Parts: sequence; structure tokens; C-alpha cells
Amino acid sequence: MKELWELAPGKHQRGLVMHTMGWPLDSSTGGGLFMYHWGENFCSIGFVVHLNYSNPFISPFDEMQRVKHHPKVRAFLEGGKRIGYGARALTEGGLQSVPKLVFPGGALVGCGAGFMNVPRIKGSHNAIKTGMLAAEAVASALAAGRSGDEIAEYEQSWRASHVYKDLNRVRNVKPLWSKFGTIVGVPLAAIDMWTNQLFGFSFFGTLKHGKPDYATLKPATESRKIAYPKPDGVISFDKLSSVFLSNTNHEEDQPVHLKLTDPSIPIRINLPRYDEPAQRYCPAGVYEIVQEAKGPRFQINAQNCVHCKTCDIKDPEQNIEWTTPEGGGGPNYPNM
Repeated sequence: MKELWELAPGKHQRGLVMHTMGWPLDSSTGGGLFMYHWGENFCSIGFVVHLNYSNPFISPFDEMQRVKHHPKVRAFLEGGKRIGYGARALTEGGLQSVPKLVFPGGALVGCGAGFMNVPRIKGSHNAIKTGMLAAEAVASALAAGRSGDEIAEYEQSWRASHVYKDLNRVRNVKPLWSKFGTIVGVPLAAIDMWTNQLFGFSFFGTLKHGKPDYATLKPATESRKIAYPKPDGVISFDKLSSVFLSNTNHEEDQPVHLKLTDPSIPIRINLPRYDEPAQRYCPAGVYEIVQEAKGPRFQINAQNCVHCKTCDIKDPEQNIEWTTPEGGGGPNYPNM
């Protein structure tokens, strides 16, 4: 999740970069804050929550609102104005999660293919390079009179490039963080990066990821409830006012683009087992449990959707399918 702020005069430090990890998340939940000061009094502030968290009561959106009240962060935001909001699921699996990249007539490149370097918090360099490699493979194929087939040369070239080397050095960071938590896992990951950087090997070999994100939730009865403070409307805000700033728009009479494989699952399974986490993991208030005389009802406010695709990833029963909206509606992010 990310917000754009216009800071008060005197609060802006052009070029300032701030990264944090941990609080207000516990050690078993990965994530952290980023803040970048840029332009004339502008500040981009965001918060990342790893979607393999286990507590179904976690609300990533509310964790972001809470972190802004930390004294080191609040000091910059006081007197400023929030002017933008957005959210997006990131691909953080690294080398072990890169899929097959080519298919007849196309290829996957950049962050969508999973080329982000998570510990170094960067991906643009790899996105640009893989785009170039794919383009070169396409150009060669066209020059040879080929069309509509798989550009296998791209699969080979990216593995021979600095992109593979870049991801290989940090391949164990996310698995170690996920397995051992922030307090223990991050120091172990730092050691692993140093041995890879200096000596070209890892004491851990190549670790695998654990469960997929949708399979990590514990039952609500085994989890700690979280009482999030009410937003003050100055530093912290609610979901609906945030969605308004995303400029998202879907025609009211279009077909709902968030489809349920089994409409009964949210109330029949997810509500009693996990207290229906969709009402919390969604950063745009798309999913609600509405209490009616005949019992609870699962409501989808599809017009609020900011296309982050978290629901498609995190739903424990894999019951929600995000599809492309009719007419190309969605968020409109200026300067985000």
C-alpha cells in the first residue's frame, strides 16, 4: 500500500530515503515501511506486508495506518496533506518462484515475472534488462521468419545475464525470513547474502519456500485478535476515503469482475474458521460481512477494487478469481 503526501513547508528533506522493517508487525510477519521525499514537498510513503502471514485478524491496511503514528514517521507528516493512495500485490518469491517465461506468441518480463530483488528493494534494473532480452529474442525470431512460437532464446539469455546472478545471490533471504521471522531470519539472511557475495556459496544451499500464501492462515480460534485504533483523519485514515483518492472507477452496471467459484464458501467455511479474512486483507473495502435478520451475508463492493489482486492470492479456499473488468475500469494513479 502506498500514499502520496504533500508535506508542510520545512518538513520536506529532498532526497531522503527511509526504510524500516518490523513494527507494528510482530516478528513472525514480514514487512516494513518505505518513505521517499521527492520533488517540491512531495513524499511517497508505503507499507509492505508479506502475504504469508498466519494471523487471520491482520489487516495490512490498518497496519500501515498504525505505522504512520510512529514518532519518526509522524514528525514528517504532521501539517501535511495526503493526496493519493494505491495498493498492489508484489512478487517477492525471487529466483525459486520465477515461472516459465515464454509461451506461443508472448513472454513474461520484469516484476510481473518475479525479478524483484527483495532485500535490496529494487526491481527496475531487472525489469529493464529482461525487457531488452525478450525484445532481442523477438527481433531474432522475426528476422528468421518465425512467428507465434516460443522464444526459447529468452529463457536461456536471462539465465546467462546479470539478472540471474543478482537473484541467485539473495535467493535464500525470503525463505529464511519466512521460516525464522524478522528477529532471527533477517540476520541469517544477511549472513547468507555476504557469503554469496564474497565467496559465491551459501551454507543453506538453495532453500525452498514453505506453504503458498493462501495456506498459511491459522484458525481464528488459535489466533490473537488485533484491536486497531480508530483513524484520526489527520495522519491515519479509513479505507473508503483512501479508495476515493485512488480515482478508481467501474461502471455500476457492469458484471462483477471478482468471481466466486462457490458462493457459499465465505459464510459456510471462511467465516466460522477464519472470521472471513477477506474483510481485512483487502485494502479497499471490497469485501464485507453484512449482518441481516436471516444471518450473515457476504457482500462484494466491486466498484471499490483497486486491482491489487490480494484476494486472488490470499483467499484460504482459493475461491476468489480476479478477472479483467469490462471496459477497462480501475484505479487511475497520478504520480504514484
